[in-house]
Amino acid sequence: MQLTEGMSLLRAWIRRPVTWITVGAVAVVGGAVALALFQPWKLWVDEAVDEAAPAVAVPSPSVSSSSPPAGPRVVASGDFITHEHATTGRAVVLRLADGSRVLRLENLDTSNGPDLHVWITDAPVKQGTAGWRVFDDGKYTALGKLKGNKGSQNYALPAGVDLAELNSVTIWCDRFNVSFGAAALTPA
Repeated sequence: MQLTEGMSLLRAWIRRPVTWITVGAVAVVGGAVALALFQPWKLWVDEAVDEAAPAVAVPSPSVSSSSPPAGPRVVASGDFITHEHATTGRAVVLRLADGSRVLRLENLDTSNGPDLHVWITDAPVKQGTAGWRVFDDGKYTALGKLKGNKGSQNYALPAGVDLAELNSVTIWCDRFNVSFGAAALTPA
């Protein structure tokens, strides 16, 4: 008998307009939160960047013409491997004529995603899923938001970054705490 009464109450509750308004409102709010969190359209929308490499310094007239021009030189480099999303390209650390350093991502090709950042870290670069989540376990320096998921781009390295200690680069998804791809930096 109680089961029949319960079913009757459930049917009456389902027939009420306020029930459907509440269900609809919850669905709309839930959908909006899911869209904001996952940003699924980024799977189909690429952001291409094509920044020029830091320029070679022009020698001043007081410098003899026999000396080579002071310009960017490669300090370390490495190729990207795939983690959460297919990622290719090269990470290169350049020392500029003024002594500053720049991390250059060359021919980067990865998926677009929510809240992507470029980090230089002390984590070892590991193949497969074992390497997806290691980059926030130790030391890292955030270099900024990823400018684009395709192309070449430059990021200034802070003066205090020690390449003997921080020797890998990751494209880090801060929203889901996962690496899209990473490169181990090998000294030149």
